[in-house]
Amino acid sequence: MVREHGDVQPGAQAAGDSGVTVSHAQGQQVGDRNVQHNHFPAAAVSPMSVRPSSVPAPDGLVNVAVAAGVFVGRGTQLQQLDEVLAEPGAAVVQAVHGLGGVGKSTLAARWAWQHRDRYRPVWWIDADTTAGIDAGLATLATALQTDLPDGLSLEVLRERALQWLASHDGWLLVLDNVNDPGDVARLLARVGTGRLLVTSRRATGWAGIATAIALDVLDLDDAAEAMRQVLAGSGRAGDADGLERVCRELGCLPLAVDQAAAYLAETGLSAAAYLQLLQQYPAQMFDQGGEGAGGRTIARVWRVTLDQLSDTPLAGDILRILAWYAPDAVPRTLLDGLADPATTARAVGRLAAYSMITADEDTVSVHRLVQAVARIPDPDDPHRQPHDISTARTRAIEHLQTAIPDDWRTPQDWPVWRVMTPHIEALAQHDRNHPEPDAAASRLYNQTANFLHDQGVIGRAIPLYEQASADCRRVVGDDHLQTLTLVNNLAGAYETAGDLGRAMPLYEQAVAGCRRVLGDDHPDTLTSMNNLAGAYQAAGDLGRAIPLFEQVLADRRRVLGDDHPDTLGSVNNLAYAYHTAGDLGRAIPLFEQAFADRRRLLGDDHPQTLTLVNNLAGAYRTAGDLGRAIPLYEQALADRRRVLGDDHPQTLGSVNNLAYAYQAAGDLGRAMPLFEQAVAGCRRVLGDDHPDTLTLVNNLAGAYETAGDLGRAIPLFEQTLAGCRRVLGDDHPDTLTLVNNLAGAYETAGDLGRAIPLYEQAVAGCRRVLGDDHPITRVVQKNSVTVLKR
Repeated sequence: MVREHGDVQPGAQAAGDSGVTVSHAQGQQVGDRNVQHNHFPAAAVSPMSVRPSSVPAPDGLVNVAVAAGVFVGRGTQLQQLDEVLAEPGAAVVQAVHGLGGVGKSTLAARWAWQHRDRYRPVWWIDADTTAGIDAGLATLATALQTDLPDGLSLEVLRERALQWLASHDGWLLVLDNVNDPGDVARLLARVGTGRLLVTSRRATGWAGIATAIALDVLDLDDAAEAMRQVLAGSGRAGDADGLERVCRELGCLPLAVDQAAAYLAETGLSAAAYLQLLQQYPAQMFDQGGEGAGGRTIARVWRVTLDQLSDTPLAGDILRILAWYAPDAVPRTLLDGLADPATTARAVGRLAAYSMITADEDTVSVHRLVQAVARIPDPDDPHRQPHDISTARTRAIEHLQTAIPDDWRTPQDWPVWRVMTPHIEALAQHDRNHPEPDAAASRLYNQTANFLHDQGVIGRAIPLYEQASADCRRVVGDDHLQTLTLVNNLAGAYETAGDLGRAMPLYEQAVAGCRRVLGDDHPDTLTSMNNLAGAYQAAGDLGRAIPLFEQVLADRRRVLGDDHPDTLGSVNNLAYAYHTAGDLGRAIPLFEQAFADRRRLLGDDHPQTLTLVNNLAGAYRTAGDLGRAIPLYEQALADRRRVLGDDHPQTLGSVNNLAYAYQAAGDLGRAMPLFEQAVAGCRRVLGDDHPDTLTLVNNLAGAYETAGDLGRAIPLFEQTLAGCRRVLGDDHPDTLTLVNNLAGAYETAGDLGRAIPLYEQAVAGCRRVLGDDHPITRVVQKNSVTVLKR
C-alpha cells in the first residue's frame, strides 16, 4: 500500500514582523498522510521526566566481551593507551588503526577490560556505520536507565545517551571499526568529556580528532608463542620451528594465527602437515575481493578449515549466510530453520571451536575479513561456489524478513526493529549493485526505511528507499504497484528532508503511474494525489495544491464514503490548505466538520481527535477569535497530558501552541513560562538538535523579542540558526526562515550592518530553493526591501 506522509506543520511563532513560519511546529496539522503515533505511552512519563544528567552511573556496567584464549605481545601499544587515556581534562580520543585481522578489536577489548574498575560505564559500540553508533547509544540509554519503556524511538534513546555522556565524566566508550573519522568528530562535539577508544582501518583523517596508534602484525616470536599457548591448552606441545614457519606463511596476521592454532588444536595435525595444506592454496589464488594481504591470508585459512569441516556442511552454510549481516551481535534467531536446533548448535559450536566465529547464548559474531571472503564467489573453491553464495544471500534475506515485526509503527516492536536494522542495513550495503536484485530484499529495505523514517532518522532512511526503489524497477518494472509505492515513499522521505526539488517529480511520477496502472478511483491513486497536493502546498504552490485536495476529497467521498478514515483526513487536509491560503471562511467550517466526525467515529480521546481540536483552535486564532481559540488550546493541552503524558511530543506541541495564543492575546506573563516549558521538555525528550526542538527555541526567541528582551532573544536565534544549518543544511526552508528571523532581531536592535547581509542571504536562498512565488520568499523579500529603505 502507498505510504502517506505528513503535511507541513503550521503554527510555529516567527521572530520579528515577518510572520514566517518554521515548518516543524509540534502537534499541529496532521492529515491522513501521516497519522501521529503514541511514541511515549502514559506509563513512561515518570522515568522520562528524569533528566539524563540526574541518572547516576551504575556500578559494574560493562558490555565488553574479552574472548577466551591467549593474548601475547602488544606491550608497547598497551602502554601508549595507558599514557594517553590517563591524561586529565576534556575528552581524550585514541585511535588504534591497522589492517583487517591485525587485532585492533582484541587490543581494545583487552585494555578496556583491564580498566573496567576505573570507568563507569565501559561501553562497546560497533561503530562501522552511523547506524551502528546510533544503535549502540540507544542500547546504552536503556542500560543506564532500565525503567525506560520499550516504546521509545531510536532518536529519543540516542539523544538521552548523548545527554548523559555530556553531563558525566569517568566513562569509557570503545568505538570499534570506525570507517569515518567524522562520526567520531560529531560525537566528540556533543559529549565533551570522558574517554573514547577507537579502532579503525583508517590510518588517516584523525588529525584534530584523535591521537593515532598504528598496530602492525605480530612479531614472529609473539605469533609462534600464541600458537604454542593454544596448543598447550589442548594438551599438545608444538614444534617451535614448525609453528614459526606456519606463522611466517600466514604473515603473522593475528586472526589467521588464531584460526590456524584452533585448527591444529582441534585436529591434532602437526605444524608441518598444516603447512603442506596451506601450500596447496598459494596466496595468488586469492587476489580477488579487494581485502589485500589480510584477505588473501584468511581465504587460505578458510579453505583449509572448511575442508576439515566438510563433514558438517551446515557450518559452511552458516558462514555464507552470516557474511551478509553486520559482523557483530547477529541474533541466533537469524539461523533458525536451517536445521533442527541441535544440528544448528553443533555447527555453530564447531565454527567457534575453529575460531571462525565467536558465539554466546544469544548471538554470534564473525570477523569482517571472514565475511568478505565468504561473499566472494570462487569457482575453484568448493566452499565458495557461486550457487552456494547466491543461496546464502537469499536465505539471509528470508530470515531477516521473517524476523522483523509486521508493523513498524507499533512501539512494543521497536526494540526488535532496533536489533535487526543494523543487519538489514549491512545486507543493503553488501547487496548494492548486485547483478540480480531481489524483490524480497526491496520490500525488506522499504519496511526498514519506513521504520527509520517514522523514528526521525531520515538520513538513514533515504539510502534504503533509494536502493529499494532502484532494485524494484529492475525486478518488476516501472509500472508495478510495488515500484509505484516505493517511488511515493522515496518522495516522502525527500520531502521530510526538505528536498522538494527531488520530491515533487517523484510524487508526480507516482500519481501518473497509479492512474495508468490502477485507475483514477483506486485508493492508492487517491493517496498519491493527496501526497502530491501536500508537496505542492509545502512548496507554496496553493494554486495547484487546493484544487487537487478538493478533487481527492470529492473522489474519496464518492469511492470510500464520508466516514472512511481517508475521507476524514482529506477534510482536514483541505481545511488546512484553505487556512494556509487565508480563506478562513472555508477552512473553519471544514475543521469543525472534521472535528465533529472524528469525535463521533473515534471518540474524544483518540490522538487524531485531539489533533483536530488543536487544528480548529489554530484556525480560530488566525481569524483573531482568541475567545474561542484559547479554551480549545487549553482543552487540547489538558487532554493530551491526560491521554499521552506530559512528555509526548504532541503534548509539548500543545504547550507551545497555547503559549503562542497567550502571546497573541498580549498575555506574556502566561505565555513566556509555557514557551520555556516547551523548550525544556523538547530538549529533555528529543534533544537539542531535533528539528522540533529547534522550532520551539525559535519560538521562545520570538517571545523574548516581543517582550523587548533582545539580550536573550538574539543569542537564541543565533543558536537555533547554527543548529538548523548543522542538522538540516543551509538550503532547508527552516534554515532560511531562521536567517530571516535573526536578521529581524538584528534590525530590531538597530544593527543594520548585520541585518542587511542576512536578509540578502535569506532572499537569495528562498528564491533559489522555494521560488519567487512561495509565501516565505515573498515575506522575506518584503522584509529586505523594508530594511533597505531605512
